[in-house]
Amino acid sequence: MCRRIFREEVETMAVIYATLIVKGKKTFDQVPERIQAQVKELLVDLDVPELAE
Repeated sequence: MCRRIFREEVETMAVIYATLIVKGKKTFDQVPERIQAQVKELLVDLDVPELAE
């Protein structure tokens, strides 16, 4: 159960960071390392992979 909650929190934070990056409020460099892969995947899915560089 605890592992599932953590995974959901990571997914939620990845969506939040991806949204902030798209809006120009954050950069990919400001994303914590442990969720960078998930954020990059979201940015690719949103057709803005250049924001993950």
